[in-house]
Amino acid sequence: MCLAVPGRVVRVSVVDGTPMAEVDFGGVRKDVCLQYVPDAAPGEYLIVHVGFAIQRLDEESARRTLDEFTRLGLLEEEFGEVP
Repeated sequence: MCLAVPGRVVRVSVVDGTPMAEVDFGGVRKDVCLQYVPDAAPGEYLIVHVGFAIQRLDEESARRTLDEFTRLGLLEEEFGEVP
């Protein structure tokens, strides 16, 4: 299964001209392309699908979704072992 998962931007950068971010998904950090949300900033929450941030999300909704995904085991299914 491939989910669109909310995550919090930790750091932004530009790699070979492409806006990128390190995003925290409930303890798992991944590099994410910001091509569709190029002005994303650290601390913001984004919905990420197959390595691309596709939209912003408010913190409360992101936390509720991450908690539910964790409860259902979906984060582990998507990312492997979750701390």
